[in-house]
Amino acid sequence: MKPSTYEYITYISSTAENVWDALTNTKHTEQYFFGTAIQSDWQVGSRVEYSRGKVTDYGEILSYEPHQEMSYTWESVSDETIRQGPNVVTFRLQEMSEDVVKLTLIHDYLMDADYVDEPNTFRGVNNGWPFILSNLKSYLETGEIMKVSI
Repeated sequence: MKPSTYEYITYISSTAENVWDALTNTKHTEQYFFGTAIQSDWQVGSRVEYSRGKVTDYGEILSYEPHQEMSYTWESVSDETIRQGPNVVTFRLQEMSEDVVKLTLIHDYLMDADYVDEPNTFRGVNNGWPFILSNLKSYLETGEIMKVSI
């Protein structure tokens, strides 16, 4: 199995500062990311954790350029897939105008098991990231989130 990359791009009517804050601040992630808190001191080499009562995913910050780009390794506590190393998630922001931000997500080193070919689920990077980032977009543009349960 050769590792693959998943990329997702969306445009958000907001500022880079607001998008960045929403990506890195628990008060926002808990709103649009299935109730998930994010925790880190955001220093290169530091740990980043996602949790819903208990840690579900974690990694190490590889790069961090506020309002522009960050990347970190991504490991899921429940993942039993045999891997040569951790996934890497990168968020890249580009201001297209005063109030439009291009948000690019790149999730590297994925295996076949990371994709779920089911129409009615948020499991798998191909289903989860589009929903999470669409919900982020709705949250920043309207203050509202999509109401679903996982």
